[in-house]
Amino acid sequence: MSIAAPNEVVTKALLRLVDVPGLDRPAALITLDNGFDHKKPNTLGPGGLTSLDEAITAAHAAKPAFVAVTGKPYIFCVGADLTGLPLLTDRAQALEIGQLGHRVFARLKDSDVPTFAFVNGAAMGGGLELALHCHYRTLSAGATALALPEVSLGIIPGWGGTQLLPNLVGIPAATQVIIQNPLMQNKMLKPKQAAEMGLADILLEPADFLERSLEWAAGVVRGEHTVTRPEVDREMWDGVLFFAKQTLDARLHGAVPSANRALELLGLAKEADFAAGTAAEDEALADLVFSPELRSGLYAFDLVQRRAKRPAGAPDRDLARPVTKVGIVGAGLMASQLALLFARRLQVPVVLTDLDQARVDKGVAYVHEQIEKSVSKGRMDKGTAAKLYGLVSGSVDKSVFADADFVIEAVFEDLNVKKQVWAELEKIVKPEAVLATNTSSLSVTAMAADLEHPERVVGFHFFNPVAVLPLLEIVRGERTDDATLATAFAVGKQLKKSSVLVKDAPAFVVNRLLTRFLGTVFAAVDAGTPLEVANNALDPLGLPMRPLALLQLVGPAVAHHVGGILHAAFPDRFDVSENLKRIAEAGKPIVIDDEINAEVANLLVVGDQPLTAEQVRQNALDALAQEIQLMLDEGVVAEAQDIDLCLILGAGWPFHLGGVTPYLDRTGTTERVTGKRFLPAGVASLPA
Repeated sequence: MSIAAPNEVVTKALLRLVDVPGLDRPAALITLDNGFDHKKPNTLGPGGLTSLDEAITAAHAAKPAFVAVTGKPYIFCVGADLTGLPLLTDRAQALEIGQLGHRVFARLKDSDVPTFAFVNGAAMGGGLELALHCHYRTLSAGATALALPEVSLGIIPGWGGTQLLPNLVGIPAATQVIIQNPLMQNKMLKPKQAAEMGLADILLEPADFLERSLEWAAGVVRGEHTVTRPEVDREMWDGVLFFAKQTLDARLHGAVPSANRALELLGLAKEADFAAGTAAEDEALADLVFSPELRSGLYAFDLVQRRAKRPAGAPDRDLARPVTKVGIVGAGLMASQLALLFARRLQVPVVLTDLDQARVDKGVAYVHEQIEKSVSKGRMDKGTAAKLYGLVSGSVDKSVFADADFVIEAVFEDLNVKKQVWAELEKIVKPEAVLATNTSSLSVTAMAADLEHPERVVGFHFFNPVAVLPLLEIVRGERTDDATLATAFAVGKQLKKSSVLVKDAPAFVVNRLLTRFLGTVFAAVDAGTPLEVANNALDPLGLPMRPLALLQLVGPAVAHHVGGILHAAFPDRFDVSENLKRIAEAGKPIVIDDEINAEVANLLVVGDQPLTAEQVRQNALDALAQEIQLMLDEGVVAEAQDIDLCLILGAGWPFHLGGVTPYLDRTGTTERVTGKRFLPAGVASLPA
């Protein structure tokens, strides 16, 4: 029975014997290398595992002083080759993959010769589990990605991670790495954090990492370095897992089966012997491989890793103009966040303007405060901070934009105000300067309509918080030219954002869908559905937050404003809720400590036709399906995949939903509402 993907890029395990000063026998150094540069990381499929198995056999045959595993430059190993998982046809194949990895990795754990992992770069999933099987670990301070992200994809760390990690670093840290971090948009460990956690035995600088690792390993073998690890606290084990289970249930409501299976395996790791624990991992992996959540997770992973890096419809990058200075109109919170981001990523002068000096000073001060915080927390060195201080400045005179190549406005969300800003700036800036708007809902075409050069106006919509959410909706107005668009995409890439090309349509993608989504919830409230019922109705989806918490984050006034714009554009689908208006005008928090504010609840005027939670949920899903199909028909984005990418990166919607269209497809909602699926059968779903 073959378990290899036909297109597997085999990572070779290359063995060489290395003479290390102070040792009378050479060290056996195994380097994982798939033959590509760091842009195509090492992964382990059946072919790679077989190669590693053979290298370990040859290494032991050489009777070395120690065996070490490392990776090609910048990459250790990022885990299993996921391309083969959708091709599995039966449970026995899934079991075999788990068992093969366990058998090969266990040879390093059970070796009579000392084994070392020299983690020189990114180590994720099965790559990190490989390192955990070694007796000792060195870690490069330049390693960019350290994680066990499997739960976010719909599976579990299936090659020993659930058994080894808690018994190395303790159950609180292991629960964070295996469950909490994957569910927080795949949060990565930083090398220093990983070393302090106990995941690595020593942290070394990247410049001479391999040489220092070999020296340190030789010192361990000679007895000059003694590695001591604190005893793992088992008294708190059950309590930590009980709390984690409560948190998962409250947040995900069973929507992510992989998280619950990972918890069970972590519980088993407390007392079970290693063989029993890894056998349980095999069974869990075999069960989850055929779950719809895994298929959605793999689809979402592919969107984030591939489609986000090659935006559909983006013009030729050679058309992009250089940007040597950035201007920002406004100095409020959003504008200040943008100033910091542009300065850090582009490393060019950034100047803010506003109506008076006090506002300008406040905006610049915010940037300086954030830089100081980064220095105090060790996230930025003083030299970089000093450079950034010099790059960001402010003025009340817009003539400072005369030599700017890229000017973005972040002023009040009013079309007339924004048109006035551009009319004034067009007389000041260079003819080829790009004029970008951070509008969240207004028409870019209308904004540029009265300008002499409307072709250089482009939508550049960030999501709050700017430093966290990676999505950038780049909006092409009716007259935006290719050079402007190419420059916008080039700048987005420099800012390390994932850009999606969006047609100039009301509220674009994320805000349009979230407004329609929230609109169905408030329609239910207006009809008489209790706030608690409406708020909890979407729990089975396992969304990052409930509707009222999302509304509080966005701001009721902003939501009401965007709703009004969409109502004007599509009155048949977007209602204006009087209750939402009351909440906005009250200016009070909607949710306090996860409880609905009684003051807010008492403001509502409701009908006498309450809905059940199931009805609210289905109405919301039906509305999403209808709106997505209409957006695709209008050409707001190229394909359904771009809708999902926007919701994942801009709204934090989870991988287990695949964004949203795979979930709508598999629940039958899409076909019932639109008469067809968004995605072909077998894409983000089990084969038909």
